[in-house]
Amino acid sequence: MCGRYYFSDKTAYEVEDDLNLSRGAFVTRAGDITPGMITPGIIWNKSTNKDFVLSDLFWGITSRNKKLIINARAESVTEKSMFAESIMNRRCILPAAGFYEWDARKTKFMFKRTDDKPIYLAGFYDLSENRDSFVILTTVANDSMKPVHDRMPVMIDRGNIREYLKDPSAAMKMVTEPMPELDRHSDYEQLSLF
Repeated sequence: MCGRYYFSDKTAYEVEDDLNLSRGAFVTRAGDITPGMITPGIIWNKSTNKDFVLSDLFWGITSRNKKLIINARAESVTEKSMFAESIMNRRCILPAAGFYEWDARKTKFMFKRTDDKPIYLAGFYDLSENRDSFVILTTVANDSMKPVHDRMPVMIDRGNIREYLKDPSAAMKMVTEPMPELDRHSDYEQLSLF
């Protein structure tokens, strides 16, 4: 599961470089990003059908029973009526420096790429409560994540961003691929006396 990620000015500059954006094109909002916040996302430019655009997206799609949904399982996303049309037609990428997860003992862990480069979280968006709102796709945890949680966010390689955004069949293949191993760190780990 992914319930909080973080973003930095350094990440913004690296995203601009990775995606060949002009300097300052990516609005920086350094700090933690949590559900219920508006954050920059990358979506496909359907009007030109040639490239992506940056858009402010709200984290969380409101369900029929007014619950804020923040994640969707990649394995079953196309089977869910609430998500099927959006994943096929409105995918997005959420750049991040890294993300957080808590283990069963409530110890907070930070996950980031081993080379400190930006992480590109896979998601999709829809109109919810009169605003473009997104959820992040999750998948089964890999070895770097398993000691903390059984789920992790789907990450897209920077070289595959355009294809993920533009091509539904390529995107659905990408979300089933194994995720990269990550660096795991905690400022404080709970120690057992027993």
